[in-house]
Amino acid sequence: MGKEKLKPKLFSVMKSYTKDQFIKDVISGIIVAIIALPLSIALALASGVNPEQGIYTAIVAGFLISFFGGSRVQIAGPTAAFATIVAGIVATSGMDGLIVATFIAGIILILMGVFRLGSLIKFIPYTITTGFTAGIAVTIFIGQIKDFLGLTYPAGTETIETVDKVKAIVANFPTINFQALIVGGVCLLILIIMPKFTEIIPPSLIAVLAGIAMVKGLGMQVNTIGDLYEISSGLPALHLPALNFSIIRKEFSDGLTIAVLAAIESLLSCVVADSMINSKHKSNMELVAQGIGNIGSVLFGGIPATGAIARTAANIKNGGRTPIAGMVHSLVLVLVLVLLMPYAALIPMPTIAAILFMVAYNMSGWRVFKHLCETAPKSDIIVLVMTFVLTIVFDLVVAIEFGMLAAVILFIKRMSEEAEVKGWKYFDEMDDDPDSIELRQVPKYVRVYEISGPMFFGAADQIAAITIKDFTKCLVIRMRGVPALDATAMHSLEILHERCQRHNVTMILSHLNEQPRATMEKDGFIQLIGEENVCPHIDDAIARAVKIVEG
Repeated sequence: MGKEKLKPKLFSVMKSYTKDQFIKDVISGIIVAIIALPLSIALALASGVNPEQGIYTAIVAGFLISFFGGSRVQIAGPTAAFATIVAGIVATSGMDGLIVATFIAGIILILMGVFRLGSLIKFIPYTITTGFTAGIAVTIFIGQIKDFLGLTYPAGTETIETVDKVKAIVANFPTINFQALIVGGVCLLILIIMPKFTEIIPPSLIAVLAGIAMVKGLGMQVNTIGDLYEISSGLPALHLPALNFSIIRKEFSDGLTIAVLAAIESLLSCVVADSMINSKHKSNMELVAQGIGNIGSVLFGGIPATGAIARTAANIKNGGRTPIAGMVHSLVLVLVLVLLMPYAALIPMPTIAAILFMVAYNMSGWRVFKHLCETAPKSDIIVLVMTFVLTIVFDLVVAIEFGMLAAVILFIKRMSEEAEVKGWKYFDEMDDDPDSIELRQVPKYVRVYEISGPMFFGAADQIAAITIKDFTKCLVIRMRGVPALDATAMHSLEILHERCQRHNVTMILSHLNEQPRATMEKDGFIQLIGEENVCPHIDDAIARAVKIVEG
């Protein structure tokens, strides 16, 4: 397999671009811009910066990442994952500190792409990404309780850390503003109920309009964005920070955090998008684009950006299939910034809190978290819970560092125990192996793959490389050489099974060893594919495949 060329997807897709696709891209770009508007403002406020800076981010980073990106449909902008990190940097180092940290992150991302390090992201276990994502969701939720309840804090109250925010909420709970609670509650109901009736109109836009109507129309005493922030409707201007070795050294660790998180979030979003449009992104080109987009964003008054899974999914659902849609979304936001931004001052703070509550809920992945706690091996659950708790109590840097360290130590322990307890080889590596696949007649409509070695987070992506042809009816996976399977590999098998279902392909497993079978049974995977499709030997598996197709 040759090296991936560092060529933006835009240049590839334009070769076969049509007028019909252009119309679809424009319509999708406009819809995504409408969705991005309230979210960008809300995420800017959650990040401790002015509301227009969220729009600057969506405009500049959104355009650059679409133009240079390695995905056909990625929509980039401010995301909830960055909110707590950005708020912490701004509180301690100001905007100049954030610009330097994000500039460093941009350079790191570009270098990661240039040196073809896109594939290294696979070495961050699924349990860690699930843990810190859920942790970030909780910190965002806690951070918005003050505005949702309309609480008043005494001057000088320290609320940078999540633990401090909880203390401040408890201490100042008697200052609750019931009018703010009503506004926030009504907006939250709109956000929950509306998607059940229509997918055409973004619920967040209706919530914003309802919030403004309640506060202005009924004269409710509730803080609005205009009461707390000065809003600029001018176009973003270039701002260069005062660079010196001292500030670069101080912000380097924050820059590294932003780079790692941007890489993880953007490539996760690309993988989700690929499965929705049956495409393949260029991971290294995407990292270069993320670097360029983040540098551009902060130089023009924005904050860190990355691929936004929800906005990318909305783009796909509305017909966007090329980077033109993402570029249109940015241009539409320029018009909104110039013409409508003064009206953003009217948006009540409880409405922003309600929007961020929904963002936190949607990103929390609590069902996945619960599923892992119920089905994953104990070592994976330890990593998951540790990362989750450390993200809330400390920060993302501590969480990822300790999570990775724990994952590596527990994995080595698991592998050493496996070798020690078993004390035997799963099969002999001999040239005259009587079980060799070459000795078997395999029908054209049956594809056989043999997986060898322990399937863990560093190797699970090999499962994603399994291909299904148009004529394939059965997929046989031979696992006699797999001594162990972890939660990340289990998740990859679940995704493969979903792909098989979409293409009406039956999955059959051959020769499951003890630990992989126990993990699959606990996960419910054996029941999912059917006990009859788990065969003790490759001959049985091929016979089963023939029976399914010909029977």
